[in-house]
Amino acid sequence: MKLLRYGPPGDEKPALLDDDETIRDISPLVDDIAGPMLDPDSIERLRRHDLSSLPQVDPDVRIGPCVGGVGKFICIGLNYSDHAAETGAEVPPEPVVFNKWTSAICGPNDDIEIPRASNKTDWEVELGVVIGRGGRYIEPDAAMDHVAGYCVVNDVSEREFQLERSGTWDKGKGCDTFGPIGPWLVTRDEIADPQALDMWLSVDGKTYQNGSTFTMVYEVAYLVSYLSRFMSLQPGDIISTGTPPGVGAGQSPPVFLRAGQHIRLGIEGLGEQSQHTVDA
Repeated sequence: MKLLRYGPPGDEKPALLDDDETIRDISPLVDDIAGPMLDPDSIERLRRHDLSSLPQVDPDVRIGPCVGGVGKFICIGLNYSDHAAETGAEVPPEPVVFNKWTSAICGPNDDIEIPRASNKTDWEVELGVVIGRGGRYIEPDAAMDHVAGYCVVNDVSEREFQLERSGTWDKGKGCDTFGPIGPWLVTRDEIADPQALDMWLSVDGKTYQNGSTFTMVYEVAYLVSYLSRFMSLQPGDIISTGTPPGVGAGQSPPVFLRAGQHIRLGIEGLGEQSQHTVDA
């Protein structure tokens, strides 16, 4: 299934995209695409309903973040060897872990705000993994049982804030609107192999990123297990798993975003995002 949330910011309703690409309101069945509803057993119960009888939604409605009530937005850095090379970094011996603040989350087609005093706002198309069943010390061979599904993430980053302003990466990663997710949460059963998905990103019609999850250093199952050693994973947590080469900071010379530009990005089977940049 392709689950989504629609409506004004902060007042989104749960829905799904049916086989005819019609958006149907599922609020008679669930309160939100969040929390316990994301457990694989809950998703299976939802699937058993006659979804074709549910109300249709205006196709021009705003699509919101595909998951509500996110507790943790966990990111993995330098997880593609070719991206590490373009930044001049070595592939890390263990996953690099940092956070995006949940206040960064926005809809897949909402405006991206260039922060005040920003000179180096950048883009990163990433595979998002949504936790459906919580746990700690999860074994790698059981990790996928804890995954509700997948989504597109744009890990928008301000490189000066991230790398040149002292401290951790987090201050350059969590600005408002720096975490578009969606359009859909695609349930795990629809993606045969999360390590074989094409992904791309363009700015003003020029393609900068054109890669595949095949080149991840640390794969999805490993990341779920690894992170659960350091924190409990809970339903609705999002893991953003790294980006392939082609970021603005890796261009020669570097290219960064400014207000008035158009970003498009997508991942095979997970849909597309479309954003305009504006000044904060």
